[in-house]
Amino acid sequence: MDVALVTVGDELLAGDTANTNATWLCRRLTERGVTVTRVLTIPDDRRVIADAVRDFSTAFDAVVVTGGLGGTPDDVTKVAVADALDREMVVDAEVKAGIIEKAEAYADQYPDLADAYDLDVDFDAQAAIPAGARPLVTDESFGPGFAVDGVYAFPGIPDELHVMFELVVEEFDGTVVSDSLYTPAPEGALNDRLTGARDRFDVSVGSYPGKGRIPTRIKVSGTPAAVEEAMAWLREHVDVAEPPADVADNSG
Repeated sequence: MDVALVTVGDELLAGDTANTNATWLCRRLTERGVTVTRVLTIPDDRRVIADAVRDFSTAFDAVVVTGGLGGTPDDVTKVAVADALDREMVVDAEVKAGIIEKAEAYADQYPDLADAYDLDVDFDAQAAIPAGARPLVTDESFGPGFAVDGVYAFPGIPDELHVMFELVVEEFDGTVVSDSLYTPAPEGALNDRLTGARDRFDVSVGSYPGKGRIPTRIKVSGTPAAVEEAMAWLREHVDVAEPPADVADNSG
């Protein structure tokens, strides 16, 4: 399964917010055996988002989008995805009822803000998703995410993203696994061994230089059988070091 990831937000491009969502999603998807082939960060621009989702949705098995699902004027991800897939925006009645219930509970808790939830049109905007999309609803998020035509849209707030992703995690399933070993050899001295493993066993091989006393890491990714064979071959052709203590129990 080949996946592209799109993170949306002016604040990400300005450096005001660290893009922890991209790192978290890449790790979770890789754990599922999925290959993340693209990670793109773009502004809160309806046309730019639509163009990216349109292009990626035809090129990859799935597109994961985060950010821009809130209720402020710069949150345009939902309509941009609808544009990309040539779909109208529709109000999901069940989702709307759930949003109203959350708003009423919030207004009861914060009476001074109750007037902010008087306009029914605000609920319509929050509850609208692309036609035919499956809403993704959690207690943590005020509005829904959604899934449609292989595009999955999640909120940009990390805690909300993490919970909502679990609703669809089983839909991301691949056959790629990874394993690692460590060596005291410097990265530049390993080129022939890295190329040899890649060419012999049809795997992806990456090397990551250590710092100080931390040894060089070699990571191999591919099908389970190919990774097992490649790792065995590398252990015969590379001086192997003990992994750092904090990763000794994590082969990936």
